[in-house]
Amino acid sequence: RCCCPHTSAHSPTMGYDISTGAAYAVLYTVLSLFTVLAILSAGYCGKGTMLKKLGCILLPKAAVDEDGEEVATDTADFFLAARNSANAKTIALSFFASSMGAWVVYAPTELGANPELSWIAVIGYAVASASPAVLVFFIGPPLRKITGEKAFSTTDFGLVRYGRLIQFCIAVMSVFYMFIYMVAELTAISNIFGLVCNVNTFDTTTINYTTSIAVSVAVFTWFYTSIAGLPGSLVTDKFQAWLMFILIFILLLVACTNPANQLTKEEFAVASNWTGDGAMAAVTLIIAVLCAEMFNQATWQRVWAAKDVPAMRKGFAWGSFSVFLLMMFFGIMGMIAFALDPENYLIYNKFYYLAFFDLLAPLSQFWHIVVLIVCTALAASTVDSVQTAIASCVSSDFIRYGIPDKWATFITRGLLIVINVPAVIMSSKRFDVLGLFLVADLVCATAVLPVFLGLITKDIGAIPAPTELGAFLGIWSGIVAVLVNGKVLGFNEAVNPITGEVIATGPWSYFWLTNSTQCALCGSTTMVTFIVTPLVAGFFTLFFSKIDIRLRGERARKPIFLMAQPEEEAKNYNLVAKDEQEEDGDIAMEETNKSRDEVA
Repeated sequence: RCCCPHTSAHSPTMGYDISTGAAYAVLYTVLSLFTVLAILSAGYCGKGTMLKKLGCILLPKAAVDEDGEEVATDTADFFLAARNSANAKTIALSFFASSMGAWVVYAPTELGANPELSWIAVIGYAVASASPAVLVFFIGPPLRKITGEKAFSTTDFGLVRYGRLIQFCIAVMSVFYMFIYMVAELTAISNIFGLVCNVNTFDTTTINYTTSIAVSVAVFTWFYTSIAGLPGSLVTDKFQAWLMFILIFILLLVACTNPANQLTKEEFAVASNWTGDGAMAAVTLIIAVLCAEMFNQATWQRVWAAKDVPAMRKGFAWGSFSVFLLMMFFGIMGMIAFALDPENYLIYNKFYYLAFFDLLAPLSQFWHIVVLIVCTALAASTVDSVQTAIASCVSSDFIRYGIPDKWATFITRGLLIVINVPAVIMSSKRFDVLGLFLVADLVCATAVLPVFLGLITKDIGAIPAPTELGAFLGIWSGIVAVLVNGKVLGFNEAVNPITGEVIATGPWSYFWLTNSTQCALCGSTTMVTFIVTPLVAGFFTLFFSKIDIRLRGERARKPIFLMAQPEEEAKNYNLVAKDEQEEDGDIAMEETNKSRDEVA
């Protein structure tokens, strides 16, 4: 995510001179390597000991399931969920690789290179990117327990805990957010290849080239995820993560030891600032990213892919730490780039979002090729994870409705095509992805507490366990809070602060959050919006749930549309019924023990 608006109307010229032919060679070589890894993970070349030792084969934790039946790895369930197969290291590397897309070469460096944001914004962005894993560390186990071991994503949590209505809300928000994420990745990798090959990405005549890059990434990732499913994505994530670790470390050494990039402590002090604007941007980033990432099913898939809860928790802990370090690395690189040439950045001869590339420009062509390898790995790791995550939103219904495994995997592959085509088309249009991201972040902020307050399954004093109707009205309360916020501010139209283009008009235009000319996520107005929106939604979820229970009694705790749930779901996952059964079982056990004592 780039946080500051692009201020250029032309493509900056830099010291990169890689030919388009060489760039294609790098792209297809890297993507082909990942495809081979996915094929190996699917067992098409056998499941020998060597492949298992290399981590190319994922196997479930137990040879038999809870019913004593042998666990198969060629089923649709394993293809879609990789259930109980990933150890802590795999979860850590997978979360790191799937979270860190090609956008990281722009976004944190952009904040670091902006002297008005600097340290606090960089630290805030690093915390924001790492925080989803920290939250999953704590709420993942209870959510997995409530939802059951046969779930695929939090859409199943919505169905199990609430009902079809909330499941639908979660699915819509998740697909919207992840689709925008995919468009952003395809746009970013296309622009990076254009930049390194000196192709003007602001010229409409170069659309064919940048689109070809997006198509290549989309097709290759679709192909190998269609062959290997989520297990293939997890395996490629591991190797992509190690590749990124090694190459980024090498780039760090080479870039910082290059004579053209040397600077004194005094020069660095120009870029090293602690500002109020940076603090507000940091708060906004933490809330916005955390709210949105709670609907990123690529993260939640790893909850059920983990061998067990300890492996899941260790994996997310290490993954979170790795993400934090990488975000700090790119942020500091941006600060160094600004410190080397502050005059040109301040007069916009250089641009904050390209700071990382400015730092690498003096290096030889070989290192520019290394940059392409790293960026390709970053993009592929995110796109393949998002593709399988979007499919997971409907995976459970494929399995639970008894669709044969062959057809379930076939439908999933078709669904991924349907997702990829519009994503590639949108990336070719070079839309302002940041604006779409902000809309997605704010929409997710309206729903994050209504959904995850569902972890409260029993009343706690005056605090009720949320009902489905209460959660649904809570989401709408969050939406109303955004509209009221815009009304209070007198906001009638969203205007791009740089180009002056009118993006939207009317009360709904406030969702675009065009509040600041300095930074899209800067300023107190945007920060307050992101603080108030989830709090209002959470409060009214509990408020309406309380009223709902008062008016409808115990019926309020059941799904609104009982017929919309499969019979097996209603029988196994109705929380009220389950609690009553557990209580009846406890009473029966106590009476049995009492009778035994009397006989004795």
